[in-house]
Amino acid sequence: MVKQISLDTWSVHHLQELLVKATNFISQTNTPIVLYRETLEEKEDVFEEIVCTLTQDHVIEQVIVSGGMVIPEIKQQLVFSTEEFPDRLLKKSKDLFGQVVDLLEDQFE
Repeated sequence: MVKQISLDTWSVHHLQELLVKATNFISQTNTPIVLYRETLEEKEDVFEEIVCTLTQDHVIEQVIVSGGMVIPEIKQQLVFSTEEFPDRLLKKSKDLFGQVVDLLEDQFE
């Protein structure tokens, strides 16, 4: 019997493998990797954006307000394991999922 998997399942597995390679690199360099930045709102010189960072053990997604006369502030912070992040990202946005895969493939393949 031929085993068949969906494209989404393969994509999630592929991103998990890329995250393992990236976390190995991070453990050697002790430097996190910004997976993506997404501007939510911009008023004059003030920005509200999502910054998603890969650390040695986790993916951290933060909503940050900064710029102009505003003191930088983290409004929200979500922490995911590297195992759960690919599924969550795919459900959130296929475009962001593709961007993260492209970024990690460029660096680690």
